Amino acid sequence: MDIKKVKEQAIVDTPHKIDVRRLYDKESAQVMHITLQPGETLKPHITPVDVFFYILEGTPDVRVGDETITVETDSLVDSPKGIVHCLSNNAQKQARIMVVKAPRPTTQTKLL
Repeated sequence: MDIKKVKEQAIVDTPHKIDVRRLYDKESAQVMHITLQPGETLKPHITPVDVFFYILEGTPDVRVGDETITVETDSLVDSPKGIVHCLSNNAQKQARIMVVKAPRPTTQTKLL
């Protein structure tokens, strides 16, 4: 059995310069854990695969396409491939988000 604790995983160096940690990385899917402190943002980008965000803690603003909504804890947001999306934490408390990409991307994400 392989158990990974979020805090024990290294922070991945991304263009977003936020706390992103890889929890699962197989051909079938990739799972990342993002922590956004108040005022932090995951920059708008487009992924070549389907993505969903599961809000673990906080109330981040989630943008998918032209729509931005403040999303509550224990909610899942679907973002189809090829659509711009981003996350922002405009609240006063940290937000934690699990991001699942399926399948794992084999080409680069397009940062806008």
